Amino acid sequence: MKMSNRWNQLIYRLWAPIYDSTIEHFFKPGRQRALDVLALQSGESLLIVGAGTGADLPLLPEGAKGIGLDLSSEMLKKAKQKLPHCQAKIQLIQGDAQALCLTDNQFDAALLNLILSVVPDGTSCLSESLRALKPGGRVVIFDKFQPDDQKLTLIRRLVNFFSSLLGTDITRKFGRISQGLPFILISDEPSLAGGIYRVIKIHRT
Repeated sequence: MKMSNRWNQLIYRLWAPIYDSTIEHFFKPGRQRALDVLALQSGESLLIVGAGTGADLPLLPEGAKGIGLDLSSEMLKKAKQKLPHCQAKIQLIQGDAQALCLTDNQFDAALLNLILSVVPDGTSCLSESLRALKPGGRVVIFDKFQPDDQKLTLIRRLVNFFSSLLGTDITRKFGRISQGLPFILISDEPSLAGGIYRVIKIHRT
């Protein structure tokens, strides 16, 4: 199934009431590691692309500030409930991660947790995130990626048809998504599910 904004808005409207009580517990260690790698400092500005239900908000350090963006209004309603538990000053807005309604060179850092496998066009999402960063700004990505040198099997294609119905693509390769974009790879480490999920840090050039 081909991903689309319309489908994502529908499926994440259904996910919103149950997301935190079901699968989010599995992702928490990966989110925490992503923030450890990001090493956000007091006074720095942060862009959270795909803020979802706000699972990252309680993990943010005091003194940071920024914007959390998501396509789903229902997910953002859940995120707003977590703002009282967030030490950073975060404004939540609705928007398309593939065409950010933000100016260039605005943020010190960006956090892309579980979004590049969700948006219809992962390359546009990453490109827009880099555009919104100041030169030298850093991005940390926590997501699932197929190894760049691994051939896409028929079984994986079949499983991906059903996972796409649930709002996520399991066939994406980070090398393909990021090809030609202005960044330097700083680190790439395995995370959850035996390394299917990864934590990747890049700097905008």
